[in-house]
Amino acid sequence: MKGLSTTAANASLISCHACHQLSRIPAGFTNGEAICPRCEAHIHVRKPNSLSRTWALLIAAYILYIPANLLPVMTVISFGKGEADTILSGVKELIHAGMLPIALLVFFASITVPVLKLLVLTYLLLSVQYKSRWRPRERTFLYRITEVVGRWSMIDIFMISILIALVKLQAVATIEPGAGAISFAAVVILTMFAAIGFDPRLIWDKMEEHR
Repeated sequence: MKGLSTTAANASLISCHACHQLSRIPAGFTNGEAICPRCEAHIHVRKPNSLSRTWALLIAAYILYIPANLLPVMTVISFGKGEADTILSGVKELIHAGMLPIALLVFFASITVPVLKLLVLTYLLLSVQYKSRWRPRERTFLYRITEVVGRWSMIDIFMISILIALVKLQAVATIEPGAGAISFAAVVILTMFAAIGFDPRLIWDKMEEHR
C-alpha cells in the first residue's frame, strides 16, 4: 500500500556504490565520510556530482561520435594498395560480399546501439533536471537496459582485431586500424562511464518530495 511504502533512506539505510552492500547510516553521517564495512569504499547518499559528470562524458561522446563515423576504422593493404573503410562503408562491403547477417550485426552494434545510448542518457538527464515525475519505473528500467547493452557496441572493434590476426597469419595482406576506430572506442568507453556515473535514484527523488 502507498501509505506503508518506505525507502532505504527513511529506514536509515544506505547502499554502497561499489559493492551494493546495504548498511545502516551511522550517527552524525556526513556524505562521503562513512566507510563501507564490506569493501571500505566511501559511502554517499547519492553519487557526487552525478549530473554534471554524466553531462561532461556525454558531450565528449557526442563530439567524438562524428569522427568515429567519418574517419576510416581500418585500412586493408594488399599488394601495395590500400583502401580505407568507415563503419558504413564496411557495412556496405559486407552486404556486397553476401555477408548480410554480419553486416546487420555490425550496423546494429556500431550505429544503432551507440546512438540509442546517447539519446537515452540525454533523455534521462533532462528528465531529472526538469524534475519529471513521468513513469519513474519505466525510466529506471530503460537505464538498466542502456547500462547493460551499451558495452556490446564494441563488437566491431573486436572484429577488426580478429581480422588483423587472421590476415597476418595468412600473410596475404595487412590491416591497419584507423583514427575512426580509436574515436569509436573512445565513444563507447565514454558512454559506459556516463552510464555508470548517472545515479538512477535521482529519478525517484522527486517522487519522494511529492508524497
